Amino acid sequence: MNLRAAVVGCGYIGQKRAYTLEGRCRLVVCCDAVEERAVALASKYRGSRPSRNWRETVTSPDVDVVFVATTHDKLAEITAAAATAGKHVLVEKPGGRNAEELDLVVKAMRGTGALVRVGFNHRYHRAFRKAREIIDSGLLGELMFVRGRYGHGGRPGYEKEWRAIPEVSGGGEAIDQGMHLIDLSRSFLGEFSRVQGYARTFFWRMPVEDNAFFLLQTEAGKVAFLHASWTEWKNLFSFEIYGRQGKLEVSGLGGSYGLEQLAHYQMQPRMGPPDTVIYQYPMPDDSWERELEEFLEDILLNRCPNPGVEDAIAALGIVGKVCQDSSP
Repeated sequence: MNLRAAVVGCGYIGQKRAYTLEGRCRLVVCCDAVEERAVALASKYRGSRPSRNWRETVTSPDVDVVFVATTHDKLAEITAAAATAGKHVLVEKPGGRNAEELDLVVKAMRGTGALVRVGFNHRYHRAFRKAREIIDSGLLGELMFVRGRYGHGGRPGYEKEWRAIPEVSGGGEAIDQGMHLIDLSRSFLGEFSRVQGYARTFFWRMPVEDNAFFLLQTEAGKVAFLHASWTEWKNLFSFEIYGRQGKLEVSGLGGSYGLEQLAHYQMQPRMGPPDTVIYQYPMPDDSWERELEEFLEDILLNRCPNPGVEDAIAALGIVGKVCQDSSP
């Protein structure tokens, strides 16, 4: 399978996507509204051409698959156009500014059979892959609840960047890092039928929330308690999964978030202090590569991607409800 790819959006994430394509797909177009960025990225990959026109890019006959890494206001529109043209798409999370924007994507997929994967790459971090392996083995027993925290402290001028503009971003921290926490929770516990929470701007002078708190519950009574924050002055990632027979704790994501590791606390029949095993992952993050490999397998097998558009719709629905309920 020698797929020809286009990257739309040549910023930091688009560059990461382009890098992971090497040896897996042939990058033929680098597209960005800022011509200099498109030219700079295309110059790094032999046989790739720059473009400023995303509509021409996603309908080009020499493109088979499109990677969409733009600001949130363009994600759904570009993805729907690419799927309408019969191109397979990997679109960055959140996939759109709200769940309704993805209706056009679903319609396009049904019309052409194009496959669309949403880039929830956190599922593919080594610690989460190991966590899934342990859970599937039955060592934790029935899962009961999860507790997740994710945040950073921004930077000077953060309140003036595009994420602080509701028309562009669709919201603040809830739709940013909160989406990852929600997606991870859904992947372990299932669908949430009861959604409560609170979104508020505590510190940054911006019209979107800088903190979001979620309390989510499944029909079976499993619970996710989540907090996403732009006032976490020391970058933090912590995700705990509680089973009847043990607990898993993922901490760190590498880089400024600290060493990625998984702690497995296994309850003993006598209870008391658990047996503890710590898995550490100091090597470079390979989640982007693993996610891409699975997407390429989706295409080869004509398999519905997981996570896909329905996962983004569900997570965006949760974000939307909490933000709406928090409105003055």
